[in-house]
Amino acid sequence: MDAADTTSAPPREGLIPRLIHKAGFEDETDFVLRVVQPALVGMIDGTVSSLAPIFAAAISSNSHTALLVGFATALGAGVSMGWSEALSDTGEQTGRGSAVVRGSITGGMTTLGGIFHTLPFLISNVHKALLVAGCVVAVELFAIAWVRKRFLRVSMRSSLLVVTVGGVIALAIGIAIGSS
Repeated sequence: MDAADTTSAPPREGLIPRLIHKAGFEDETDFVLRVVQPALVGMIDGTVSSLAPIFAAAISSNSHTALLVGFATALGAGVSMGWSEALSDTGEQTGRGSAVVRGSITGGMTTLGGIFHTLPFLISNVHKALLVAGCVVAVELFAIAWVRKRFLRVSMRSSLLVVTVGGVIALAIGIAIGSS
């Protein structure tokens, strides 16, 4: 192989670029379009959109109700977001890859985003469950901010601010409705 021919050689700068190349993606941009962006949309939606119904149910009722509402919200949102992503773009015009794959990634990550902060409501004491769920949400928002920093090259500070504002607005809606 000629020294100038780097098209078939994997990038050598770091573990993530090597893994991306090994997984069959042309480059990191291809990976971001086909995997990161659909996953990020799902994770953000699953985390933020499920906060209001889960916390409203917990505040107005009990942990068991919040758990059921959380599971229903996470699963329903996962189906909705997966379907929406799959039907919004065939991938042919935009080069974003298979609609089914993107829809599965988005739907799966939406479900996970809602499930993670639903699980604390397995704790029967609703006040303890709310505290643990709040901590889980903080970890989720940090993870979202890190992915945005790593793959979209958004500053961590800016990313944390933006994702936290969305989470706080949804949480405030849930608290207001649950307290009414």
